Parts: sequence; structure tokens; C-alpha cells
Amino acid sequence: MNILFFSFIGLLILGVEVGFAMVAAAWLGLELKADRFVDAIMLPTSMLSGISLYALVQIPLFILAGEVMNRGGITKRLVDVSSAWIGRRSGSLGHVSILSNLMLSGISGSAVADAVATGKALIPAMRAKGYGAGYSGAVIASGALLGPIIPPSIPMVVYAQIANVSVAKMFLSGIIPGMLLAGGFLVICSIIGRTRGLPREDAMSWTQKLRTTGNAVWALLMPVIILLGIRMGLMTDTEIAAIAVLYALFVGFFIYRTMNIADLPGLLLAAGRSSAVILFLLAAAAPFSWLVAESQISEHIVETIRQFTDNPHLILLIVNVLLLLVGLVLEPLPAMVIFLPALLPMAAELGIDPIHFGAVVVVNLMIGLLHPPIGLLLFVVCSIDRLPFLPVAREVLPFLGWAIVVLILIIFFPSLTTWLGQGV
Repeated sequence: MNILFFSFIGLLILGVEVGFAMVAAAWLGLELKADRFVDAIMLPTSMLSGISLYALVQIPLFILAGEVMNRGGITKRLVDVSSAWIGRRSGSLGHVSILSNLMLSGISGSAVADAVATGKALIPAMRAKGYGAGYSGAVIASGALLGPIIPPSIPMVVYAQIANVSVAKMFLSGIIPGMLLAGGFLVICSIIGRTRGLPREDAMSWTQKLRTTGNAVWALLMPVIILLGIRMGLMTDTEIAAIAVLYALFVGFFIYRTMNIADLPGLLLAAGRSSAVILFLLAAAAPFSWLVAESQISEHIVETIRQFTDNPHLILLIVNVLLLLVGLVLEPLPAMVIFLPALLPMAAELGIDPIHFGAVVVVNLMIGLLHPPIGLLLFVVCSIDRLPFLPVAREVLPFLGWAIVVLILIIFFPSLTTWLGQGV
């Protein structure tokens, strides 16, 4: 077991990608395993079985739906709707950023995709109106955090697959935490807008507001269709993903007419690349996770933590501190596939609801995307308009603080994550 982890960490330090590092470490662990009945041929067969699952079809489908919707001009229409209804507030472009990301999160399920889509539209506008480079980047990064928490969510699909739980229940577990995050972010934007005297946008008449909303109604319907399909059990998870793609293509081609046949190869290639990264990571995690389970590391973790306390809430807090530290150096998906095989048996032994535990893990690891000094979203928004990193990292701290408060709330109040999924 020491060889497995030391070789894995050593390869990461050398700059090897996480998936390849897991494969190499697993191969070394298999070769040096004392059990003579274990053969290295298990490596490719285990990798193949790790992704030969019907449930994983929805990952490339949701990614493709997000690509199509973003290419189809949905972002601009959602930004227009947000601006129409909230434009009179001080610092209203900050509110527009959060609301636009909130609506986009019901389409793409990707924090990075949402950050790029809204950042390209709003960061230059905010900077031109005196919001400051740091605040402009911080509010876009914070809003994009909602993408993987509010359904559809790729990290929640991955968790559901690893933990063998309902994808629909995992999707529903993120709605209340996502709304709490969005509400707090809007309050922060209001406070900063008033204290700094940030500009307001021009007021719109009710006729203009309704016209703008009507222009975006097809975009606004997509997350509604997804949520109703999940909550009412009208479709399976994979069917919902397929319908999302068909709906996105229909809107892009026939309603908004912002796409043509020539766009499809590029969209398929982009979605294929993103899907390949996630699926290879899951494949690489299969033999690695098996070796982790064989080493009984979960039992050692439970014993070590229980030396401090037997209280499930306190144990969950300790696990979350561990995951927050992990999130400083690893992106969410690699962290999930590495640590969940050890943490899930511990959560089950402690009687923690797997849906509640999954929501806590996903929210926790998403916070790592926002956390200096390595938060991926900070680097993404900085690259959009060549923003300086340190001001963005400093301005994101209030949003990061509220995200941690929401994490603590869902730890101590499990019903915030399980209530909507009851009866599904």
C-alpha cells in the first residue's frame, strides 16, 4: 500500500497527469502485490469494466448539451434576462453575473464552461464600468461554482456511479445548497455594490422586461424540463440527458437559428475531448480503487478518526477538513475517484446517508475550485481578460467564506440535501 501511494504522489510531483499516475501506480502495486493469484492483466480489464456501464452514457450527453447551448447563444439571452430584472441595483452587473450563472448551471453542469461563457460577456463590461479587475473576476468565479452543484452535475454523476446511488437523488440534493450559495452571493454583491458605490444599469420598462424574458423563454425552459423529468420520474437519468441534447439542437437550429450543420463537428469534438478526460479518469481509478479497498485503508481511517471522537457530525467535520485540504491541490474529479473508495465505507459504518454524504463531498470539493492559491476557477477567469491573480484571490474571500458557511449548514442539517429526493 505504501508503494501504491508513494509512487502515485511521486509521479504527481514529477508533473504526470492524475489519470496516468493512477494507472502507473496501480500497475506497480499489482506487480509487487504478495498475492500470487493477482496478475497484471487485471489492469486493462479492470479499467474497461470501470467505464463499461450504461449509466455513464449521460456524462458525454450532458457535456454535449452544454456545448450546444453555449454555442447557440443561450448565454447572451440569459445575461439579458438577468440584467432586465435586476439592473437598477448598485453594482448590478455583479448580480447579473450570479443570476446568469445560476440559470446556466441548469444547462451545462460544468463550472469551467459557465465561467468562460459568462466571463467573456461580463468581465470586460464590469471592468469598463469601474468594478475593478479583482472584483470582476471574483464574482464570475463565484457564480460559476454553482454549475456542478445545481443539476445537471457531472461530479454528482461520478459520485453516484462510485457510490452506487441514484443519480436523480444526487441531482436533487444539490438544489437547496445551490440556492443557498446563490442567495448569499447576491447579498454579498449588494453589500459590496452599496459600500463601493458601484454603478447601476439603466432601468427597463415592464414592456422591455417582458420582451427580453420572452426572447429567452426557450433557454429558460431547459433546466425546468430537466428538473421536472428528474423529480416526477418521467424519464430515466440517461433519457433526460439525451432529451437535453435534442432540445438544445432544436433550439439552436430552429428557434434561435444561431447554429448550422458546419458547427456540429466542432461541438462533437469539444464534447468528446471533455468526456474522454472524465471517462479515462474513471477507468484509471478502477484498479487503483480496488487496491485501496484491498489494503483495508478505510478501516485504518475509521480507527484513526475514532481515536478523536465517535460523534458522526464531528467525524464528518474532520473528513471535510481533510477534503478541503485535498481540494487545495487536486481538482474535484481526481479527488473523488482517489478518496471516495476509502471514505464511503466509513460513512456507511457511521450510518451517514450516502446522498447526504455525496452532497457534502461535492460541495466541499467544488469549494476547492474557488480557494486560493490553486483554485482552478481563479485561473480560468484570470485568463479570460488577463486579470491579475492576487486581486481576484483577495476579492473572492467573502464569497469563499459564505460557501464554507453553506457547507457547515448542510453537514449539520442533512435534510437540506435529502428532502427534495424523498419519494424519488
